[in-house]
Amino acid sequence: MENSDSTPSVPPPAPLSEELAESRQELLSRIQNLKQDLQNWRMKLDTQVKVYRDELSDLKKSLNTEVEQLRTEFQELRTTLQQQQEDVTASLRNLGLQDELGETIGAEGAKDVENKEVAQDLPKDDDGKETNE
Repeated sequence: MENSDSTPSVPPPAPLSEELAESRQELLSRIQNLKQDLQNWRMKLDTQVKVYRDELSDLKKSLNTEVEQLRTEFQELRTTLQQQQEDVTASLRNLGLQDELGETIGAEGAKDVENKEVAQDLPKDDDGKETNE
């Protein structure tokens, strides 16, 4: 006797399992590629960061050298200006003293001239001495 039960036949599980395995393999492959891309990107980034750090370090050294040079030049300028100020002050003092001495000498000279004029006007005795007549 034949069994007339009609149960639907289930397709063999192999094709579904194979399809999942292929999908899984494809996903794993993509993940590996992404990991590799990320690693490459990190290496490039690290290299670029190192290059930038080196450039910044060189620029910092160069800038520090220039700043030190400017400090030295400003110090030299300050010293020069102070020396010039001292020279000008000394010159002004000397001129002031010379003017004062010149005025004093000039005033004394004027007194001498004035005294001579007065002396010429005064009557003299037989010895040539001035008399107050």
